[in-house]
Amino acid sequence: MPTVDDPTLVFEQERARLVRLAYRMLGSFGEAEDVVQDAWLRWQHVDHAGVASAGAFLSRTVTRLCLDVMKSARMRRETYFGTWLPEPVAMAPEEAPEDDLTLTLMLALERLSPLERAAFLLHDVFAIPLAEIAATLQREPPAVRQLAARARKHVQSARPRFPVEKEEGARIARAFFEASATGDIAALRSMLADAVVVHSDGGGKVHAFPRPIIGIDKVMRMFEGAKRKSWIQHSQKLQDLWIDGLPGYLSLEPGGTFQTVALDIQGGLIVGIYFTRNPDKLERMARLFGGAAGALVPH
Repeated sequence: MPTVDDPTLVFEQERARLVRLAYRMLGSFGEAEDVVQDAWLRWQHVDHAGVASAGAFLSRTVTRLCLDVMKSARMRRETYFGTWLPEPVAMAPEEAPEDDLTLTLMLALERLSPLERAAFLLHDVFAIPLAEIAATLQREPPAVRQLAARARKHVQSARPRFPVEKEEGARIARAFFEASATGDIAALRSMLADAVVVHSDGGGKVHAFPRPIIGIDKVMRMFEGAKRKSWIQHSQKLQDLWIDGLPGYLSLEPGGTFQTVALDIQGGLIVGIYFTRNPDKLERMARLFGGAAGALVPH
């Protein structure tokens, strides 16, 4: 076990969990890494002998730093061009975690206040004791319990009742890519639920739809128009991936645009399609892949 004499080892053992916490709070992997680096700088100047629990101390530090960042992040979201989606964090399907904190749930968390979001994540996702959360948020335990309960109620509809099996999700994601890349409109239609919704995030920098497209008829018109203009055809798939808990893939589109596609699947049909095309959010994947198929995204 680490001792108070090796604070670097203690921190490195906590780093992955802290990055995951910060990412779930902020929706940006880059900002999450910055927050954790800030926490590391602070950790270096702490009297480690006086820290009863390094994990609790570091969780508290990262959460408070995230709450500060969220103030400016919420202002940026208000002026963001078009639909905002979290920066995609992806991994190979066999390495995806067994939890229900999916992209759809992360979007639902965006509707919460910063304190509600923190209370929900710390309590429901990271299983941190209520007393520690109360100390972190500087609130009384009953108030924290109420924050978490209110958040849980707001996001309940975004939690999948029957999460898709990985093999089934991967199969549907592969079929969706093949149908879209070849312009097989009939095959695409057969995969979609009547209430399917398309979300597309280009950040105002590449082509994307500024608002969600709702309903199978409108979505099919979108695909038919994209086929005529060759927007979704002739794509090069770089990797099948699990993107924020949803099956999908990374592709290189005509013109050199990287794109991630994540599919929300319920009852064997696609109910949500999430295209992330903003190059600022895909820099990390572009660097890792470099256009070479077969590379894996570390996590």
